[in-house]
Amino acid sequence: MTRQRRPQGDLIEQEIERVLNPGAFIPDDACFSFVSDLDEVASKIAKLAGSEPARAGALYETFLAACYMKIEELDDSSGRFGQFVDDLYCGWIEARQADGADPDETASRLLTWMDQDDYGFCYRLEMDAVKVFNKANLAAFVKLVRARFDAAAQSTAKKDGKLGERPDYIRRRWGEVLRTLYAAQKDVAAYVALAEETGLTATDCHAVAKLLVSKRKPEEALSWVERGFEVDKQSPYGSVASHDLAKLKRDLLTKLGRGDQALDAAWSDYREHPSAYTYDDLMKCVPKAQRKEWHEKAIEAAMEALTESETKTDKEAASSQVRETSAHTHASAESSEDEFGEHSAGARRADALRLLAEQYLAAEAERQPASAERFRVVVHVDAQALSEHADVCDGQCEIEEGPALALDTARFATRHEAIYLSDLHGNSETHRAGPLATDVT
Repeated sequence: MTRQRRPQGDLIEQEIERVLNPGAFIPDDACFSFVSDLDEVASKIAKLAGSEPARAGALYETFLAACYMKIEELDDSSGRFGQFVDDLYCGWIEARQADGADPDETASRLLTWMDQDDYGFCYRLEMDAVKVFNKANLAAFVKLVRARFDAAAQSTAKKDGKLGERPDYIRRRWGEVLRTLYAAQKDVAAYVALAEETGLTATDCHAVAKLLVSKRKPEEALSWVERGFEVDKQSPYGSVASHDLAKLKRDLLTKLGRGDQALDAAWSDYREHPSAYTYDDLMKCVPKAQRKEWHEKAIEAAMEALTESETKTDKEAASSQVRETSAHTHASAESSEDEFGEHSAGARRADALRLLAEQYLAAEAERQPASAERFRVVVHVDAQALSEHADVCDGQCEIEEGPALALDTARFATRHEAIYLSDLHGNSETHRAGPLATDVT
């Protein structure tokens, strides 16, 4: 009698089990290599989607289930494992679409997973899903999400219900999902109707403007940008969309042949918040022949803003800053207060250091093309010298490839730029704040 062989499972399933290594804990410092091994197996499944989509879909489901079992056995502080699981969901969607699976069933199963997700893997999953949905599957997903959104408006809140069961939370959650889906469909009318129904925000105005740009309607897009600014003003704290709106406004003005207005807008933004970032935005709008002139104007505006800021700072705030910085640098409170007792003198030294940096930047600006990267002046400071009562640095405090600095100037610069000295003995650490980068060794 011939003995029958025991059927073997899918070889890739065996690889999934091997790389997940059930029972072994994966610390955060090993998570990178761990996920890299998982990626290799996932890439094999992705290759099957073209020739064997049904098999690929089943393998993705197996992989997803196994990952949910593994999550209790690893430290995913880096978030790499969570991103990997998101990628598996997207791979599953693509495999289902390649297999010609029913779009409604795909959407329903995906929503069920999102409902049952206890680890946050599916949080804002729609943002990745819309990148792989085909038109039919995206429409099916929109239909089911919209049904959930509308159902929440008809339900009654429970007095002792959990947050996830409250109609206002459910409506807000699925409203955010719908925004992403409508944007992916480039459905301006649906997006605007939803935004006005739930409360128009500056972020909504930016999203609508971007959709209109994609439809080659820059004038309409610009009107929505302006509307976004008006909405943002109504918020007591403003919004993160304000920067995006400002950038889009400059781009649209330039595209519409109104470069002078784009420059005015960039200059206004810079004057209000002078920084390396707004400086870059400003110089992108400046004609090449005028860059030197505008660079000087920008430096003057920054110095004016710095002077105004220092004028408004009272002695009590300055003393508090000194004590806080002193604690970070492990210096004694008494020594720090002595050094900063003459605040105006220290400020003049710091300003001189800033001016030296600015002269360097100005020279580099003349030599570099318009697309040059942002420059920083690197100041090397010996931490040991700062901790001692010495009169000079003896060459231990200097600008990189430049002149040496007085000890008092170096000391004040580290505090004025809010530099944190984590180790005074041996370790080197570079800290960046504002236009200066200080390398404390």
